[in-house]
Amino acid sequence: MVSRRILIVEDEDVLRRILTDALTCAGYEVVAAADGEQGLLLFDAHCPDLVVADIMLPRMDGFDMVRRMRSRREATQYLFLSARSDAEDVVDGFKAGASDYIRKPFAMNELLVRIEALLSRFADADDRIVFDIGEYSYDSSAQILVRGAKSVRLSSREASILTALVRSHGKVVSSRSLLLDIWGDDSYYNLRSLNVYVSKLRAMLHADSSVEIISERGIGYKLCVDKSRKNGK
Repeated sequence: MVSRRILIVEDEDVLRRILTDALTCAGYEVVAAADGEQGLLLFDAHCPDLVVADIMLPRMDGFDMVRRMRSRREATQYLFLSARSDAEDVVDGFKAGASDYIRKPFAMNELLVRIEALLSRFADADDRIVFDIGEYSYDSSAQILVRGAKSVRLSSREASILTALVRSHGKVVSSRSLLLDIWGDDSYYNLRSLNVYVSKLRAMLHADSSVEIISERGIGYKLCVDKSRKNGK
């Protein structure tokens, strides 16, 4: 079973360490960042199930950071911790995509209960969809690809690309639409990044010879499952 992963984004060093220790002791897998930009990088790298974030962060505020995270992965839950207690701040937090909001100072027991509730909501979400891709099972909400006893957690962008391809199974998904939906920019530099991510997905799926991501030159990609190709037939 894959443990729940939590990303903490908090610029106060002592509080960040306390949160990391408490959540680790509670059985969660924890990664932590000290500013908004680092938080966004760790989000892409680790695909957390839940983000616990301050609002007043260096380099990128929590509102902007969470908006960007939510555009990349809707299934993640978001909880703001903040000393800002004005009603307008709370409303702005929910508008940015937060699932919950706790004012500082707070009791650790309350935080743990709120986190458990949010992750239970994640587990029971109606939009949790599992796709069969040949011998693989792909949970698009948890961003996990499984074959037999082996599982791999995809990065946010890997998951976004694979989800787009599997939803359009057998049909070409244009590179431009992938770039605009995932990167927000269809520049040549990002196109090269897209090609790299597709290569990574091909490597993840290579164990089943019936599964193929086909390049349509100058257009895009399509995901095909052809059982006649199984075992070289």
